[in-house]
Amino acid sequence: MAINITINGKQIEAQAGQTVLQAAQQNGIEIPTLCYHKDLSPSGNCRMCVVEVKGLRFLQAACVAPIYEGMEIQTRNDKVVADRKMTLEMMLANHPQDCITCEVSGECELQDLAYEYKAQAPYWGSKGTRYPVNSDPNPFIRVDMNRCILCRRCVSACAEIQVRNVWGVAHRGFDEQIVAGAGINMLEARCESCGQCVAYCPTGALSNKMNYGAARAHQVKRVTTTCSYCGVGCNFDLLVKKDKVIGVASNANASVNGLALCVKGRYGYDYIHHPERLTAPKVRRYLVDGTVKPKGHHDVTTGQPNPWDWVESDWDTALSFVAKKLKNTRDTFGPDTIGVLTSAKCTNEENYVMNKLARQVIGTNNIDHCARL
Repeated sequence: MAINITINGKQIEAQAGQTVLQAAQQNGIEIPTLCYHKDLSPSGNCRMCVVEVKGLRFLQAACVAPIYEGMEIQTRNDKVVADRKMTLEMMLANHPQDCITCEVSGECELQDLAYEYKAQAPYWGSKGTRYPVNSDPNPFIRVDMNRCILCRRCVSACAEIQVRNVWGVAHRGFDEQIVAGAGINMLEARCESCGQCVAYCPTGALSNKMNYGAARAHQVKRVTTTCSYCGVGCNFDLLVKKDKVIGVASNANASVNGLALCVKGRYGYDYIHHPERLTAPKVRRYLVDGTVKPKGHHDVTTGQPNPWDWVESDWDTALSFVAKKLKNTRDTFGPDTIGVLTSAKCTNEENYVMNKLARQVIGTNNIDHCARL
């Protein structure tokens, strides 16, 4: 059902059940947020999205305020701007003033809003470092609660998307803080190290250990790709600096997974530049140079090259050897002597092609999948 409301003097048509924030965003009207994220349940914690509603005494949090017929809203008058600036200054009073060396400088939402609203830490100063830096032994996630603004995005992301409920809120008032479990470390609290909380954190309270300090946001090139660890087809961005992959970042536009990734997808990228990684196919030496295939153990005392050694080749050569050996085996011993095993790391389309290769080209029904083992 359509509802008529007025935002900043402009009459717009919204839908019943929408919040003020949703109606504004739908009509291209910007309202700043920190605790709100479209993937998570709104909570109204940070109070950055406050707006003035005619007839109401107090400013309302737009992310949780429902619209109603005839509602009149101001999103950026003097009262609203002053309140948002004061909220930011209260956050900065409990926040380190180390933007120059901060890991997320340049992509920090708090930093952007402080710049936009010209907010500074109050004259009575910052509280300084209250919590240990890099306080959790998790091998992938760096925790610095000094930079936390208690937006609770990490709590919601872990509970609603990953369904692990690792993060929670402890204490009250000035002592309130985000903790894992009941004040234990993340792994003890059943953390899967997926990095979901890192992806949703608007500041540097949660960041990635593997590439900490490797580059600023403007120093990397983002290359969108598909994860190679399974057949789900998650998309993410490779962070590339000087032709080297230094990290992985979630891509909000990924149609399959959004910001969600598993621990392998987010942190299993270091194999790319591993010195032992195979970058070209290898075949046995005797296939390349025509050496007679030895019977039994090779005598290494002759000083001759071992025919069983692997030598680097190209794909056309390697695949031609495989095709020739498959054909010889099929013609000599029959197609049922050949079996094909596919992988869950392939896409459904690749597994379908392997099925056609086995049944229609080789002529065998001996095909199975590693997920059945």
